[in-house]
Amino acid sequence: MSITSQASQRINALLDDNSFVEIGAMVTARATDFNLKQTETPSDGCITGYGVIEGNLVYVYSQDASVLGGSIGEMHAKKITNLYDLAMKTGAPVIGLVDSAGLRLQEATDALNAFGEIYMKQTLASGVIPQITAIFGTCGGGLALVPALTDFTFMEGKKAKLFVNAPNALAGNEISKCNTSDAAFQSEEAGLVDFVGEGSEILSQIRNLVCMLPSNNEDDNSYVECTDDLNRADETMAACVGDSSIALSTIADDHLFVEVKAAYAKEMVTGFLKLNGMTVGAVANRSEIYDENGEKTASFDAALSPAGCDKAAEFVSFCDAFNIPVLTLTNVNGFTADKCSEKRIAKAAARLTYAFANATVPKVNVVTGMAYGSAYVVMNSKALGADITYCWPDAKIGTMDARLAAKIICDGQGADAVNECAKEYETLQTSASSAARRGYVDTIIEPADTRKYVIGAFEMLFTKREDRPAKKHGTV
Repeated sequence: MSITSQASQRINALLDDNSFVEIGAMVTARATDFNLKQTETPSDGCITGYGVIEGNLVYVYSQDASVLGGSIGEMHAKKITNLYDLAMKTGAPVIGLVDSAGLRLQEATDALNAFGEIYMKQTLASGVIPQITAIFGTCGGGLALVPALTDFTFMEGKKAKLFVNAPNALAGNEISKCNTSDAAFQSEEAGLVDFVGEGSEILSQIRNLVCMLPSNNEDDNSYVECTDDLNRADETMAACVGDSSIALSTIADDHLFVEVKAAYAKEMVTGFLKLNGMTVGAVANRSEIYDENGEKTASFDAALSPAGCDKAAEFVSFCDAFNIPVLTLTNVNGFTADKCSEKRIAKAAARLTYAFANATVPKVNVVTGMAYGSAYVVMNSKALGADITYCWPDAKIGTMDARLAAKIICDGQGADAVNECAKEYETLQTSASSAARRGYVDTIIEPADTRKYVIGAFEMLFTKREDRPAKKHGTV
């Protein structure tokens, strides 16, 4: 391993000081076609080994672009698959630092088989150990499937490229018209990338994420001692109905909320927080975004979109696989209504419905604003298996807004009749108290007290066990 190589520098910057132990440092390419025998291939362009992040064991591979462009051949892949074997045996995450020209053309079918072997190991590891990919250079062609098969993807904002087909290979496109390989496109449009930043920033974000996650699906070492006040109240919570990311930061231990896929489907928030030292996954509707100065920067309809449903469903499935409890903040009045969304919304909403209903981890729902129609049912409602449902006093739960319902009920009648009907309908059918009387809400809580209530609920649910019908797997 070259001490000065970027590949090794990234590993050393990622891990705790002096904790990295290299594996397979003497491995080189075996192929000899096209003069490869005459080419030096130290570590075959891939540094592999293990170390610790804040005391947590992790396995890391880092591609070295100075060796045959970091291209993947037979031995390069063997080092990565060997790393996966060790990680699966010991139950620890795998972190891949990608900077590669892709498939090594000189090795042809051996390189193709190498790709397949990596895919296979990733598939077997999915749901067993966390998998993280960080892209620092090129990640193209078949290599683009590697981050897509992992749980979280980081991408350097200026130099990294991620693509299956290069921008210039797309019909009617070229890179200056739409750079489909850059971080902005892959995070905002494709939704494949969770975090974007500079190199050092990415490595720091990976460390934060690893400290949030369990090491595997059986042994959870992510618990930490909580020094924050478990009963801490915050009078600003009531103002956080629109921007749920602020609400989640407010109730989190030490106000730390790690949002994932923040640039994609911004009307749906997903991420991790600690509550009494325990990692909890959060899914929340968002209708507004405020910056650090309290200025509103964006507004959305309080509706479920296809992209938002897909984003949330994938996140809930991850949490369920790793036994991470799920908290939802619900503020939704329906589904997005336009031709583009209509193509996908039913399937996407069904996928989110399935994810919540299929998850057996502790599930707590807090209705903070609107909860109307089937969109509310989809958002971790009691009907889908939410263990505890809380509701803020001013929240509205029902089939639709009371005034809209009154217009339908009092069709053809005057404004006075509609107004009177709307008041009655709101009291009888859409108020927090009416939902509580029917058992759809367990407790009506003050917004300021949300933190202590959700902590109490998850502590009560800590030993939850839930059996499901025997089957190989679902098909949604």
